[in-house]
Amino acid sequence: MSQKLMLEKIEKAQREIDTKREVVKHGKMRQCYHFMGETGWINDPNGLIYFRGKYHYFYQHNPFNGFWDSMYWGHAVSNDLIHWEYLPLALAPSEYYDNHLKGGCFSGSAIEHDGKLYLVYTGTCNNGNGFEQAQCIAYSEDGIHFEKYKENPVISAPKGVPTDMFRDPKVWKHEDTFYLVCGASMNGFAQARLYKSKDMLNWEFVNVLAESRGEWGFMWECPDFFQVGNKYVLMFSPMGGKERTSVYLVGDFDYNTGKFFYKTSGEIDWGFDYYAPQSFEAADGRRLLVGWANAWDWMPFWKDWGPTYREGWCGFFNVPREAVLNKNGTLSFIPVKELEVLRKNKLERKEILLEDGREEEICDGSIYELKLKVNLKNTTADKIILKLRVSDHKRTEIVFDLKKAEIRFDRNHADDWSKGIARGPLNLMNKDCLDIHIYSDKISVELFSNEYQNNFSCNIYNVEKGQKNYIVAEGGVAEIDTLEKWDLENVMQ
Repeated sequence: MSQKLMLEKIEKAQREIDTKREVVKHGKMRQCYHFMGETGWINDPNGLIYFRGKYHYFYQHNPFNGFWDSMYWGHAVSNDLIHWEYLPLALAPSEYYDNHLKGGCFSGSAIEHDGKLYLVYTGTCNNGNGFEQAQCIAYSEDGIHFEKYKENPVISAPKGVPTDMFRDPKVWKHEDTFYLVCGASMNGFAQARLYKSKDMLNWEFVNVLAESRGEWGFMWECPDFFQVGNKYVLMFSPMGGKERTSVYLVGDFDYNTGKFFYKTSGEIDWGFDYYAPQSFEAADGRRLLVGWANAWDWMPFWKDWGPTYREGWCGFFNVPREAVLNKNGTLSFIPVKELEVLRKNKLERKEILLEDGREEEICDGSIYELKLKVNLKNTTADKIILKLRVSDHKRTEIVFDLKKAEIRFDRNHADDWSKGIARGPLNLMNKDCLDIHIYSDKISVELFSNEYQNNFSCNIYNVEKGQKNYIVAEGGVAEIDTLEKWDLENVMQ
């Protein structure tokens, strides 16, 4: 084991960040209020925790270039989830169990134990037996400088689980016992495997928490397990789940058997760019989650690294959301209240009548928050369409199809890179109002609708000047009870 080697690699990476920071900072596609790395590539959020009075974000990170490679753990802290301070890198690949050139220190989570901050992560290697993954421990006295446990790895892939399909541990504590769930695959079906420990170092297998019979893919990445109200939630990003990027299951859990029995399933996000969300508990007890604002198709075997690669960076996080349990057993995912501090220059309009086919301008630009309430009682239109980021021949369309009970997020004409139409159901039965809430940033649109149960996150690489945003009704009239719009402060510069 070489703590010295890890420190040397962290120092080298930090020098690279210092060299490139100012150039990357001025990239024309850099976000204004979504969390990003200082330079290079980021993907999965890791180790999200409130520790010693601060929120901690760790994240999968290649500090050297804007593409996926051998993974480090980046690190930043915040008092309010909005304003972030970058800290030294937390982990670097340095040991026989985490030194894979196309792997490194994979995803994991964090927990406090005996006053220390523990990181549980997947180490990846190839020591002659192919791509191997195992669960490892690192710990810190100050929450900044970490040391890897000398007896790593602490959990290895069991018989029947392919060694390259065993990763992404999420840890929590119940009473006097620590529990850990990680993703796995067995016989071509996805599993969430449950382990327990008294000391965070010695782990015992409990049970298969839950598994797929094919309906949820062949591997569950970044599983997370937590309690909301009187119910338990398992969420994951399924490989082999086709267009599903992030799924949740709601049900009951028996700590005696380690078995989860779910009754409700749903999509956390229906868009193209929401993956590997991780939850954590806020200072006031809210259950929050943060996702990576890209998806599996950004990994090395797809078309390319995207438009921001040329600016020396790639990847950011979606806005934090609070998970709330509804009476019918479903979940709503609501943008956190802390985001309101970004608001400025409020515009408010009431009782807007949209005539059939007439475009109503909402605002210009791409950096704003928008809230709409559509009066369904006084609406006869078949469709309500948001035309966003309109410039020259570019546009992004969000169609609320009231007749077909469907939302469609169309970015086929959004820019010169993005393609596809994301679809999701729109259940307005027995409802008098359609609620629409949008967070728009330099290169992203996050749509929240239907009481925050139908959410779409999609990246849009149109940064042309003079963009306009419109709303239009088709097949009848529509009445907007209220329209609220705010400019949003740039806090990431």
